[in-house]
Order: sequence, then C-alpha cells, then structure tokens
Amino acid sequence: MNYYVSVLKKYAEFNGRAGRAEYWYFVLFNLIISIGINIIDSAFSHDFKTSLGLGMFGLIYSLVVFIPSLAVSVRRLHDTNRSGWMILVSLIPLIGAIWIIILMATKGDKEKNKYGASPKK
Repeated sequence: MNYYVSVLKKYAEFNGRAGRAEYWYFVLFNLIISIGINIIDSAFSHDFKTSLGLGMFGLIYSLVVFIPSLAVSVRRLHDTNRSGWMILVSLIPLIGAIWIIILMATKGDKEKNKYGASPKK
C-alpha cells in the first residue's frame, strides 16, 4: 500500500526514476481497486455504462489515476535508461503491449543514469 500512496503523492512527476517494486505494486493495487469498483458499479449503476464497459465509479477512478499511471510508467522507463516516449510503443496492437511489459519487468540501472540516481536505497 505504501508504494501506491507514494505514486499518488508524485501525481504528475515525470522526472526521475521508479523501481520495479514501485511500478508493479502500483499496478497490483490498481487492479485490486478496479475489481472492487467494478463490483460496486455492477451492483449500483445499471443504467450508466461507457463504451469501454466502465460504470460511473470506474470511469471516475480511471480519470483520477490516469496521470499517476502515466507518470510512474515514464519513471519506470527512465530507470531502465529509456526515454519516457517509449510508452508510445504500447499503442502498437498486441506486440506493443507485450514489449512494454518486458520493458517494465527489466531490471533498472544500478548506478546513476541520465534520469537520476537509482531508486533503490
């Protein structure tokens, strides 16, 4: 939970680096919260569904965490010494998503790189 809160504290911070733990714990908590919100949406808001299949609460949550998700992804790419613009690879159908997962799972630089000091303490 600490990693999730730390990502939200750095709401729109695209500079610096994010370690694998920070990124993947954020993804995990995001998934758990999204499942819970989806259950709540199914129970309470039968009339409202977007074209993405999101209910009202899911849409609000998605909008709230969109920028932090993008920011932690960019910082994670910085940890592997790649430009944040590499996130656009995810727009390539199927292959892009697989490639981004591989990049996010790659071990970061142990030493300082052009994006800053290592996030490991």
